[in-house]
Amino acid sequence: MEISMMEEIKKAELEGKEQDVYILAIESSCDETAASVVKNGRTVLSNVISSQIALHTLYGGVVPEIASRKHIEKINQVIESALEEAHMELDQMTAIAVTYGPGLVGALLVGVAEAKAIAYAAKKPLVGVHHIEGHVSANFIEHPDLEPPFVCLIVSGGHTHLVIVKDYGEFEIIGRTRDDAAGEAFDKVARAVGLGYPGGPKVDKTAKEGNPHAIEFPRGKVEGSPYDFSFSGLKSCVLNYINHAKMMGEEIYVPDLVASFQNSVVDSLVSRAVMAAKEYGYDKLAIAGGVASNSALRAGMKAACKKAGLSFYYPSPIFCTDNAAMIGVAGYYEYMKGTRSGWDLNAVPNLKLGER
Repeated sequence: MEISMMEEIKKAELEGKEQDVYILAIESSCDETAASVVKNGRTVLSNVISSQIALHTLYGGVVPEIASRKHIEKINQVIESALEEAHMELDQMTAIAVTYGPGLVGALLVGVAEAKAIAYAAKKPLVGVHHIEGHVSANFIEHPDLEPPFVCLIVSGGHTHLVIVKDYGEFEIIGRTRDDAAGEAFDKVARAVGLGYPGGPKVDKTAKEGNPHAIEFPRGKVEGSPYDFSFSGLKSCVLNYINHAKMMGEEIYVPDLVASFQNSVVDSLVSRAVMAAKEYGYDKLAIAGGVASNSALRAGMKAACKKAGLSFYYPSPIFCTDNAAMIGVAGYYEYMKGTRSGWDLNAVPNLKLGER
């Protein structure tokens, strides 16, 4: 970074210390191109998302090269729309936050390159944000009373983590999946029964018409690791059930099948999360990630938390999917801690939670 520009940025930071902090956030880790303006870490002034779901549905899943190209096409107009919706100008922003991992490397690079260009041209600080930290931070948007420490269950297509949120941006991982993520299992089962992509929402909708106790599928456990998850065995049981039915010429009632599968996943997630909160001595439990919008998971968690005397927090569905508002919130707390990224910030597709 040029010395003169660094001096200008520090000067701008000092001048704005007693003022409101506005974060322009960019998210492009997978197949949503998103931008948002967030004020003081809790107030979302705009949240613009350009989704590619319809396009990738044609291929039964996300095609990385196509996702990257679409990000390039959409990112400028999404950022412009976010600023316009917030009724603000770029020079009013305090800092630029961007997801730099984990995710698809090509998709991440589009957002990172855009954020660096904007930050350099506008002489604004640049803050790289961990995508999963963003998902956890989505809970702060609608719950002004929620502050660390608390336990959070992070459930998405690529991640299933059980963590203690010790402070803003500070996590202790106490459980994780040993194989498939919960969202990945949803997608694979949805594909196997012909529901298509995206699997999670379609399984959730179809399961409402079925009996969750029609088929007793197993609950995966990891010996010696009570907070870890395993969904590969469950997925195999579902596929074996389907294959056996086809061999025997038996008709499968899909709503019962997916409702029973979903019930097994939800039971595994809820039981471990509640057990962790109680055994570690926390009275607040949150969920985050794409699968956090699953209606059965939300209902199961609400009931279990009420029974256990825990306060339960969850984001609205719009903040469960990949979005830039959550990146703006996480970016705000990273900015306030003094986190600054250099012009050498790069995409890190396999970035681990807690790493920088």
